[in-house]
Amino acid sequence: MGISRRAALKGMLIGGAAAAGATSASATAAAVTPTEEAVGLLYDATLCIGCKACVSACREANDLEADPTGLGPNYHAPLDLSERAKTVIKLYAEDGETSFMKAQCMHCVDPACAAACMLGALKKREFGIVTYDPDLCIGCRYCEIACPYNVPKFQWTKAAPKIVKCELCAHRLKAGLEPACTEVCPRDAVIFGKRSDLLREARRRIAAEPSRYLPKVYGETDGGGTQVLYLSHVPFEKLGLPVLGDLPAPSKARNVQRSVYHNFVAPLVLYGVLGAVTWRNRRHQALEEEGQR
Repeated sequence: MGISRRAALKGMLIGGAAAAGATSASATAAAVTPTEEAVGLLYDATLCIGCKACVSACREANDLEADPTGLGPNYHAPLDLSERAKTVIKLYAEDGETSFMKAQCMHCVDPACAAACMLGALKKREFGIVTYDPDLCIGCRYCEIACPYNVPKFQWTKAAPKIVKCELCAHRLKAGLEPACTEVCPRDAVIFGKRSDLLREARRRIAAEPSRYLPKVYGETDGGGTQVLYLSHVPFEKLGLPVLGDLPAPSKARNVQRSVYHNFVAPLVLYGVLGAVTWRNRRHQALEEEGQR
């Protein structure tokens, strides 16, 4: 006699309960602080001219398909972050006030996406960069729900979908290069470096020209801190950056986990089964694609 779906699910949930203590401890862990080696970006909205060279360079460096949403089929012109765009330049214009805004992953000091990812597909790795391992992803998309900046994007158009987000050109950093977006910016509106150095530079600019900037570096403490920092002459929320306070962003992710699992441990066995199925499907697709070449 076969086992019912309900009985099988119950068994997997019970199997995962053994890790309850570890999950509870994880949910209450203290927020992390940036390491001395943490790197990031400083974007100065007062210097950006909206040329979108960074958007094109990002596409080329990360081998992304063109996103013609803004201009037509012959252009890469994304209007927002998507499965085909890891960074985008937006325009704010209201009441005679204008500003450009560069959006990409914020590489949070204590990232909500990583806290929400049960299998560690999204994780802070070398230099504090939040990178993605597709082999560990089961497509639950909790990272999308958890991220307060609405950054991770799911590849709905793919048979074996992945999560797409800026990884600060980690492959270029390993080769001794800087991120593609900072390399091509003609005005140095976005620069790359150690977070500690970028923070000092941001403070220096504000002190040198206080009438040019708001007296705040966005990302210094917002959401527990980010490794992508912003300077602006218009309120940051008008540029699309959320008002988060100093509370670490993963508090939201942990609330999601508790609401989904009702304060008992996430079913790790179920995640293992789903992970194995996902890996098998991706492996089959890869073999099929190789056979077609």
